[in-house]
Amino acid sequence: MAREDLTRLTGKFGGPNCDDDDCPNVYRTASGSIVIQGTVSDAFPPPSGEALVEIPEAVLKEAVRALGW
Repeated sequence: MAREDLTRLTGKFGGPNCDDDDCPNVYRTASGSIVIQGTVSDAFPPPSGEALVEIPEAVLKEAVRALGW
């Protein structure tokens, strides 16, 4: 899946943690699932094939607002 296939839910308004595509973001796929972009976390070892990322709370709140939840 390419980035162009995703709907970007955050970072559209140049928030404090975003100035380009290199910042934490939340995306929605065509099937409705969520893809998170953030800083890799080493909080604990995730299962094989998975990763942990950290995103600021404000980014998650922006995504929730964009989804109308």
